[in-house]
Amino acid sequence: MSHFSDINLNKQLQNAVSDLELTKQTPIQEKTFSEILSGTDIVGIAQTGTGKTIAYCLPLLQELSYSDQKNPRILILVPTRELVVQVVETMESLTEYISCRIVGVYGGTNINTQKIKLQDGADVVVATPGRLYDLALCRALQLKGIKKLVIDEVDVMLDLGFRFQLINIFELLPERRQNIMFSATMTEEVDELISSFFSRSKRVQIALSGTPLDNISQIKYSVSNYYTKVNLLVHILRNKEELKKVLVFVSSKKIADRLFEDLEEFFISDIAVIHSNKSQNYRFKSIKKYDEGTCRILIATDIIARGMDLDKISHVINFDTPIYPENYMHRIGRTGRAEEKGKSLLFYTDKEEKYKEFIEDLMNYKIPVSEIPEEVEITQQLTEEERKSNGKNFYRNVKKV
Repeated sequence: MSHFSDINLNKQLQNAVSDLELTKQTPIQEKTFSEILSGTDIVGIAQTGTGKTIAYCLPLLQELSYSDQKNPRILILVPTRELVVQVVETMESLTEYISCRIVGVYGGTNINTQKIKLQDGADVVVATPGRLYDLALCRALQLKGIKKLVIDEVDVMLDLGFRFQLINIFELLPERRQNIMFSATMTEEVDELISSFFSRSKRVQIALSGTPLDNISQIKYSVSNYYTKVNLLVHILRNKEELKKVLVFVSSKKIADRLFEDLEEFFISDIAVIHSNKSQNYRFKSIKKYDEGTCRILIATDIIARGMDLDKISHVINFDTPIYPENYMHRIGRTGRAEEKGKSLLFYTDKEEKYKEFIEDLMNYKIPVSEIPEEVEITQQLTEEERKSNGKNFYRNVKKV
């Protein structure tokens, strides 16, 4: 693993990297730096939390020269507004000693404010596809000067249904440009998009999507139902000394809200929740509180949490077992970053057991089983959804592992 001081960075970028206390390159940064710098079209496949943002930002900024033209030369597309904010913050940190105009645009906020920002000119635009296309259609943004296109979290972008908007954006861009894409997984949709539009791209894969991360320990609990999961979670979360910063993943917005209500009475000032139905301000405030350590528990859905650059997460708790095993890898990749140790806990019911097996098959690793502590109540209370799925039986047979 090479050091940032060993690579060909100008003095201004070296100073910024030093300020950020970055020393060693991650594998994805090391393998893609020279490729991106040379102008090669590239597809980088690497798990969440491996430093992909720095991997493309540094070489792009290294090559970016001063210009007083108004139209942007670098376009970075990301799937969520939170990622826009994060990438802009990263770019601003790296350009501390460089004259570079960076503008972030996303939906859910006043488009006129963003138009005014763009009128002042931009070197780099970071955007969600929908808002970018709206700004381009109303001619508030001219894309013919784009030399570098970055599509980050391509798989999430397609999961969210942005394929049509991406294709429309491609038609507005100049044909001669460098294309840089990053994805945590190579799904059929991602492969088809690359084959159709970026067939000459070089693929750089750092680790298989099912590769367990060495610095993350994993355990699993067989749990009978939702409310027993809640009881177990409350018991675990009470250990504040060990569980210093916890990210709890759930399968839906509805469960996120329900779980927040169920936990709030125990951890009222210690917990926050984010999903796409929450307002922009609420989401930003929740992330800020969590990032600054004023709350230690964050409940989140998969899509909203992908790509969030949150530091020092001690534990990831999979309250629901994800249907797609790759999502488990994305989830646990939030902890154990920057050579720190992390821990992942997986809760699964009988109905989720097959998804747990898919995860273990993908990793080629059996997650160790942990017993539910005796003091945790194994309740027969069911949610409305559980009652419906059990037909007329209001309670299922409960078995403690």
